[in-house]
Amino acid sequence: MELLVVGAGEMGRWLADTVELPIAFADLDQSIAADAAASRPDARAVDPETDERFAAVCLAVPISAVESAIEAYAPNAADAIFDISGVMTPAVEAMDEFAADLERASYHPLFAPPRVPGNIAAVSHAIGPTLEVVSADFEAAGNTVFETTPEEHDRAMESVQAAAHAAILSYALATENVRAEFSTPVSKRLGGLVGTVTEGSPDVYAEIQSAFSGADRVAEAAAEIATADRDRFVELYRNAGTDTAARQRHD
Repeated sequence: MELLVVGAGEMGRWLADTVELPIAFADLDQSIAADAAASRPDARAVDPETDERFAAVCLAVPISAVESAIEAYAPNAADAIFDISGVMTPAVEAMDEFAADLERASYHPLFAPPRVPGNIAAVSHAIGPTLEVVSADFEAAGNTVFETTPEEHDRAMESVQAAAHAAILSYALATENVRAEFSTPVSKRLGGLVGTVTEGSPDVYAEIQSAFSGADRVAEAAAEIATADRDRFVELYRNAGTDTAARQRHD
């Protein structure tokens, strides 16, 4: 069976390299689709307005485009449709509306392709033999696929993506360059995280900040720390340690 991957960027290419299926790439920039297909022997590029039918369609598009892409490409899917956009509630709702007779799932690889394998959140909304193959290929590549709900996933992204990225970028913007000899274990680790975040695409991070709240809570917490007296600071410090220990026990 052939899989149509809509979006031939980094995540679309990761998908093509992970599933053991012939791939057709479609992208609004046809040169990007052609480039993605050229280096993969079982891949080809198709016109983004193709009327071909494929066993499955995957939407590897930005968060802000996933609903319209599902509506546009659901007719191209014969058996299954799924997305790896990174947001689940609107994706699942759009698939329910425009592809109710198909196998449906929403997956979120919780990593960038240079750091594979990793965890993949999944809402297996209407799984059948086609998407079972996809999930099996994810796991065969060393990934851990775990089930969630759209609501749990999107709420979690407020903390692990929007808030985390805002905190790291804020640190980078708030600090000055100092001699390396002044580095502490904490500042070194934060500097490494800044490098991890800023080596990616700003458009990806902008999509996350637009889709999920969380940055506002980071700003509020930083403001409270900045204005806290000694007693309040000690309370906040202890609360942070307690919350971190609780999260580690949960993990």
